[in-house]
Amino acid sequence: MLKILGCTLIAVGLSSTCFAQTSQEKGLAIAVEADKRDLGWVDSTADMKMILRNKNGDESIRSLRVNTLEVKDDGDKSLTIFDEPADVRGTALLTYSHKTGSDDQWLYLPALKRVKRIASSNKSGPFMGSEFAFEDLSSQEVEKYTYNYLRDEACGSLTCFVIERFPIDEDSGYTKQIAWLDQQEYRVQKVEYYDRKKSLLKTLEPKDYKQYLGQYWRANDSNMVNHQTGKSTQLIWSDFKFKTGLDEGDFSQNSLKRAR
Repeated sequence: MLKILGCTLIAVGLSSTCFAQTSQEKGLAIAVEADKRDLGWVDSTADMKMILRNKNGDESIRSLRVNTLEVKDDGDKSLTIFDEPADVRGTALLTYSHKTGSDDQWLYLPALKRVKRIASSNKSGPFMGSEFAFEDLSSQEVEKYTYNYLRDEACGSLTCFVIERFPIDEDSGYTKQIAWLDQQEYRVQKVEYYDRKKSLLKTLEPKDYKQYLGQYWRANDSNMVNHQTGKSTQLIWSDFKFKTGLDEGDFSQNSLKRAR
């Protein structure tokens, strides 16, 4: 069986049959390939600087750490911990992403000394005043969306697949997203987010990719711009480490309170 120009050719004696992919099938195939290329990293740690900018360009800066665990047959688990400034130090978000069904998220607020569960109906809300919603911080599992291939398009010096993805979860704050993935490495180059009124809400642009362990690409700089408010949030990543020995015990609700 051969794949040629978007068709599957099945040799039968001396003849062959060509089944052209639909745009939905091609969109799904691109998403599956992107996901397949990022399997097997086991766990990771990284430092992050979050820069919040209002529409006038005024900035506030936060320092965070992010630990992530790859989970077999399900979505990833992540623990995001704030270190600076002092008024948010110790605040931590624990996320259990799932391939199907709603994700589970808990927020620890040190000032209240309690863990607050994030309701599915609130996942579209802003995370700690940033332009990233709680749902943006979950791993983007293939099964969370249906897909549609739109076109090939130049993106800078690269050529990208442009696909639509439609959230399956009814609690999502988005009606659709349009994603640009480069055809060489299947890295996300841009994502447009459309709100529940089907209007363009935000654009995410990851850049400055670096490869780790000879396989895994991570963007060192990601900027999310809210077109409706003029605000933006930039994430600057550093010190990525993989296969550090993290396990399930590092991603329990008790680990939220221990986060330092």
